[in-house]
Amino acid sequence: MRQKVNHFWDNFQGTAWKGLKVFLFYLAVLSLCRGFFIFWMQDYMGPSAAERDVCLALWRGLRLSCQTAGILALVSFLPALVLTFFWEKGERMAWRGLTGAVLVTFSVLYVASFPYYRQFHSNFNQLVFNAANDDMYALFVSFVQEFYLPVRLAGALLLAYVLWRGLQAFLGWNFFDAGKWNLPMPLRFLGRLAFLGLLYLVTLLGMFGGALGWETQVDWENSGVTRDEFLNEAILDNFQALYRGYSMNHRMLACNGLDFTAEDIRNLAALLAHRSPDSDNLDDYLRRKAGGAQVLKPRHIFVVLSESYANWPLLDKYQDLHIADGMRGVIAEEDSDYCPTFLPDGASTVSAVMGVVTGFADANLYLTTMPEAFAEPYPTAGAPQMERLGYQTNFWYAGPATWERIGAFTKAQGFRNFYSRGDFGDVPGSVWGCEDEFLYREILSRLGDGPSYNVILNASNHSPYDVDVAAKGFDASKVREALPGEVQQDEWLLKELGHYWYADRELAKFIHAVKEKYPDSLFVVVGDHGDRYNIDKVPTTYERYGIPFIVTGQGIHKGILLPDSAGSQIDIVPTLIELIAPKDFEYMALGGSLTRENRRGVNYGFWITRQSIGKADTVPLVAESLDGSEAPPSLDDAAMQNYINAIRSISWWRPKYGPILDEASVLSR
Repeated sequence: MRQKVNHFWDNFQGTAWKGLKVFLFYLAVLSLCRGFFIFWMQDYMGPSAAERDVCLALWRGLRLSCQTAGILALVSFLPALVLTFFWEKGERMAWRGLTGAVLVTFSVLYVASFPYYRQFHSNFNQLVFNAANDDMYALFVSFVQEFYLPVRLAGALLLAYVLWRGLQAFLGWNFFDAGKWNLPMPLRFLGRLAFLGLLYLVTLLGMFGGALGWETQVDWENSGVTRDEFLNEAILDNFQALYRGYSMNHRMLACNGLDFTAEDIRNLAALLAHRSPDSDNLDDYLRRKAGGAQVLKPRHIFVVLSESYANWPLLDKYQDLHIADGMRGVIAEEDSDYCPTFLPDGASTVSAVMGVVTGFADANLYLTTMPEAFAEPYPTAGAPQMERLGYQTNFWYAGPATWERIGAFTKAQGFRNFYSRGDFGDVPGSVWGCEDEFLYREILSRLGDGPSYNVILNASNHSPYDVDVAAKGFDASKVREALPGEVQQDEWLLKELGHYWYADRELAKFIHAVKEKYPDSLFVVVGDHGDRYNIDKVPTTYERYGIPFIVTGQGIHKGILLPDSAGSQIDIVPTLIELIAPKDFEYMALGGSLTRENRRGVNYGFWITRQSIGKADTVPLVAESLDGSEAPPSLDDAAMQNYINAIRSISWWRPKYGPILDEASVLSR
């Protein structure tokens, strides 16, 4: 009996020692790679970050990676533990094969995290899972052309092989073999207890993220404790970052990211509508009456969602780059006005499409995949309301109709016509869409004399940035001279700036061409999002996320927008309706008009006014100045919090649960 017990213990202890070694090896690799990531990407660290912050990030990351290392170690430990009692060769195969699979996965993620951060200023996040709805072929081509996928993959596999060989050598090193010691039974018993205590300690550290209990555990939600956003992202190892993205995506799909009650939403909607909370029908609070036309009714209306058209190149401090001269010229014209404090609906193009098409903000719902969005247009949808004003409604997209189901989605939300790259014939472009000049050419050639409302989504200012901008006239040498010295040799940045220049120029040419042919036209130009590239590695919040709102055309003049106007993409259609609709025209909207009332904007993570910007999820709200220097003016925290909550809660409830504010409608789903 004792012999069997000893045999069992020896097998268990041998396997457990290997499991501990694997845990320690994974923890060391995760920590060392975190350190190298911080060193290599240190240009993205803010000026306020100090050595203390770096040390804190490394320590906090070490604790968090205890959980990651523990989970990854179980991948090989549990199968090996079972096999050690039945098939010794199978146990060795488990250690070799499963650790190899883990290290290949880690290496691929780690190598990918460098370009991912450069692109999104974030470790892996929810956008990774949104890619499942994207054009996979186009993504693959972008990875090959822009991010040199074959080279990076080869580097990742080489890294995995080196790590795997190191791990196998570590597993074969018997630095502690109690079986060779001829100890008396009491000491053997104490040794076994000590070993079990060590296993228990490591188990706790793995379960609770470097802590001994849940009260002090570190997880992805509480790990960001430094003063620097880059370091906070670096704290998350790649597996934790993926888990964060999965969690956020799950919350979005389950619609449980917001916890407003029906009563909360009723009160917030009443505040937004400036009335008493006297109705259980949410639509009563969204109903508006136009104040009367401010311009003659235009023949054609265009809303241009320009890919990655950020606001920062339009700021005076960047005018010497000359990459935004086209739209600068449009803004300077007498029939134009410009709001520089505007936010996108979300961090991606599909969020912008959802916001402009439906009138709802990004609130943890993926409307292009929700059955409710395909049943009938939402009452706040822009196309049906423009149709009531006498306009034929068209959506123009430079890419394929299948991307994010955009063709089916826009038609389900009331657009009579949808045009995409497949309708334009053989035109130059990338996998994401045709070049802007050919998109605009097709639109101009198909415009008729009848009134039309057109939403345009272009694609040229998008990776893989393969428009031959030099052949189009882009003078890279002049732009290089205007750049700060530390980025003058950044060829990729020059390519990105060249594509902004191209998108800007072609947009201005299109506006002028339409005005010449149809002078009674009206344009609204916004970016679909910012936050893709900046000259500064650590831009201000305003320069990183802001997009422009430009209105130009018949009847527009300087000052038609409120001097302190601000907004987001849900405010586009209300602004247009208040510009052109007759007095008392009834319409539905969550947003407001920048010509009548709107002095603040809010989106998935931020708020903005004409004086300041800040994150929407801090309590209290913290205002940052737009230029990142002087202290911003005071902020009415309660009013802004109510506005943020109203926009989010209504955008969450109405698309998913309908107009009736009743808790039972949630419980029944």
